[in-house]
Amino acid sequence: MNRFTTLASAALLAGLQFPATAALAAEKADSWPARPIRFIVPYPPGGTTDIVARGIGAKLGEKYGQQVVIDNRGGASTIIGAELMAKAAPDGYTMLLATATTLSINPNVVEKLPYDTLRDFAPVTQTVYVPFVIAAHPSVPANSVSELLALAKAKPGSISYSTPGTASTNHLGGALLEYVTGVKLLHVPFKGSGPAAAAVVGGQVSFVITGIATVLPFVKAGKIKVLAFAADKRHPNFPDIPSTGEAGIKNYESGTWFSVVGRTGTARPIITRLNKDIIAALNSPDLKERLTNIGFDVRTQSPEEFAKFIKDDLALSAKVIKAAGIKLD
Repeated sequence: MNRFTTLASAALLAGLQFPATAALAAEKADSWPARPIRFIVPYPPGGTTDIVARGIGAKLGEKYGQQVVIDNRGGASTIIGAELMAKAAPDGYTMLLATATTLSINPNVVEKLPYDTLRDFAPVTQTVYVPFVIAAHPSVPANSVSELLALAKAKPGSISYSTPGTASTNHLGGALLEYVTGVKLLHVPFKGSGPAAAAVVGGQVSFVITGIATVLPFVKAGKIKVLAFAADKRHPNFPDIPSTGEAGIKNYESGTWFSVVGRTGTARPIITRLNKDIIAALNSPDLKERLTNIGFDVRTQSPEEFAKFIKDDLALSAKVIKAAGIKLD
């Protein structure tokens, strides 16, 4: 047998094997799920990510007749949970509630990350988006975001803002504001959204970038004033609050997002089914109302749309992080 005959035989054998492999994958997808699904949440129990994951898990469990087990693996800025997902079998029985921190920020601030966003994860869909607001202490002599930026331009670095921590999505919101407007602000990191808001209430910091739910009790008590939603348009649930877009700030949207990803290599029919069923779960009236009441917007995409979104967000985060010189200690 000459070399060309050998190559032809190998090619023929590969051609015969491929349909069998594809058929086997399709067969497994058709019988999925045949056992419980592990849903990794890279945060401690009881937080907002838990609410989203348990809401989705309960709906999927009802639909599939299989338990969706919430596995809280908090710590290391979501890296612990994400690494578990990156090492999971690509069989559809493990999924991860990934956040902007997991997929967009960590790759740009953490050296020797034990996972690769684009290599290790199969995008399923975004789930919710938390739009941020810019909220200031009543003593700050600004009643709009335009006036706040004018103060910052007059005295660069004199206007401070608080966030839940360095390299948080909130921090990137402030850095992006600097990036698109050219102002210089003073970042003051805290350990959590609560302490960050409390610092504004106490007058230690000029303003905070955070979700509306965090500051709403203080707003009602007259201890914080909301200047704007960090978005192009007004939020439909808060029509009296202006947007940064109205103030002429272009290309500025700040918030945080949660999503679901699987393991790269998972059969396409399983990813497609998860996408369809998670979207249906998020849009069920009871879960959607619960999420809306805590300041979340349901935001979903096809796997292809979400894959593009991740690539774009990774690139934007890289630009902002580099321009702001953001580093983790």
